[in-house]
Amino acid sequence: MLGRNLEAAIAATREVGDMAMARWRGEGQAVNVWNKSHDNPVSDVDLAVDARLKAVLGAMAPEAGWLSEETADNEARLSCRAMWCVDPIDGTRDFIRGRPGWCVSVALVIDGTPEFGILYAPALDELWVAQKGQGALLNGETLRASQRTQFPGSRVPADALPKVDNDLVVVTKPNSIALRMALVADDRADLVATLRWGFEWDVAAAALIASEAGATVTDAFGDALKFNTPRAQAFGVIACAPGIHAAVVDRLRDRAVALTSHS
Repeated sequence: MLGRNLEAAIAATREVGDMAMARWRGEGQAVNVWNKSHDNPVSDVDLAVDARLKAVLGAMAPEAGWLSEETADNEARLSCRAMWCVDPIDGTRDFIRGRPGWCVSVALVIDGTPEFGILYAPALDELWVAQKGQGALLNGETLRASQRTQFPGSRVPADALPKVDNDLVVVTKPNSIALRMALVADDRADLVATLRWGFEWDVAAAALIASEAGATVTDAFGDALKFNTPRAQAFGVIACAPGIHAAVVDRLRDRAVALTSHS
């Protein structure tokens, strides 16, 4: 049953990704954009993708709860063993600016753990898929995450790094946090780390993809991520080569202390 759901979910994710791609860079009907809150853009394409996924995935597993960035949360999901965890367009800023670093993110969470995860980035022609205990694939090829053991020189997807991180190396950064985590899964980056509160829909699929590829994925404290929680949030996320995880946690802890002392 799970395998059939995965294949159907991949098909649904491809369908809506291609639908969004048809509107990317203003192709066809112009994209309508507004701010849900300060500096938090959304488009009519986000909403259209969300509605289509909710209809298709909901029909596929009607017993599953629903958590999506573009749907008002309903605490009824907390009583469900299974939950769809969806970001219709992760990286909306890149989508509306005509940049390729966006994707559709879909995960099926069962008993608080992602069972499978899908990222589809049509502008990059990339389909990332993972199933719990079965490894992770990019366009059908098996992924092996970064195995770096030395923290200095680690590759980080970023626009720029603060002085405290000048021992790290910048690589290209997609706006999508899910795609940044996926870069670790594909050994194109060694670490992604943030101290920001993040929502489950941002990272559920990518967390499984990265971990199934061999990366270590935790919150900013180094603790395991949990899903289908009441707040649907975690304090930060780390996805990195296992050999540098302790150093990443230490660096984030030092940064958090510095931020607190200056506040």
